[in-house]
Amino acid sequence: MLGLSSRKSPTVAVIMGGPSAEREVSLSTGHECAAALREAGYQVVEVDAGPDLYVRLSETSPDVVFNALHGRWGEDGCVQGLLEWMGLPYTHSGVLASALAMDKQKTKDIYRAEGLPVVHSLLARRDDVRRAHVMAPPYVVKPNNEGSSVGVYLVQDAASAPPDLSDDMPEQVMVEAFAPGRELTVTVMGDKALTVTDILTDGWYDYDAKYTLGGSRHVVPADIPADIFDACMDYALRAHRVLGCRGLSRTDFRWDEARGLDGLILLETNTQPGMTPTSLSPEQAKVIGISFPDLCRWMVEDASCNR
Repeated sequence: MLGLSSRKSPTVAVIMGGPSAEREVSLSTGHECAAALREAGYQVVEVDAGPDLYVRLSETSPDVVFNALHGRWGEDGCVQGLLEWMGLPYTHSGVLASALAMDKQKTKDIYRAEGLPVVHSLLARRDDVRRAHVMAPPYVVKPNNEGSSVGVYLVQDAASAPPDLSDDMPEQVMVEAFAPGRELTVTVMGDKALTVTDILTDGWYDYDAKYTLGGSRHVVPADIPADIFDACMDYALRAHRVLGCRGLSRTDFRWDEARGLDGLILLETNTQPGMTPTSLSPEQAKVIGISFPDLCRWMVEDASCNR
């Protein structure tokens, strides 16, 4: 904790954009957070993260870095390592937790060791997945280290042919058994699970559904049985802790209500949840009485090195 509230007009560098597949979402997150931090009374410098990030931050010399990057390089431990090297306090999770959570298969391994429920999954070569089913349908194919439902393929139960993966998919992909049911999510703020959101869409909860106004509808708090609600809150907090997350995280679930508690499984934990107008974590914070500027202020106050 920085204790910045006692300092006069601290300077916060909001790093955003970057070269990942989630660049546009990151820019939206960064601009929204920068505006909220200015409203909260901070001096803010917006930095589009590129190869000169070290130079830009050295010139700016901020009191703290608000990491608004999404996807590879910004969310997988790389930029966290740079900030540790520079001795700049920063928001969200540190190097190890960021790297672990960004690797979906390693995350599942850690979930299993913690006794958290997950579906069967495996890593396979892109060409092998194109050639033949590597798992009995229905299943999902996705990059092992991207977020925001980037590059997700749903192979239906009746599919006779394997998916025709695009050439921009990585050489190694994750294949996981399809988990039917409702999409639920829980944000953890510090060491507290906030609430549960039930995400309603007309189809697959893909990139467009996540980031297009009207692409999804959110019921928050979720209207679900108390045992499922409590399990989501408990599982999200346990996932946050076992991965070593700091600051804000969000864990996503699928729930097959026909199977009760046995139908609840964890999908993944996001160490840097989206902070756009349609994002889930700011919405959850608002429902429990935390405004967007106050949420951003808390994240700055929570910033540190050695995370």
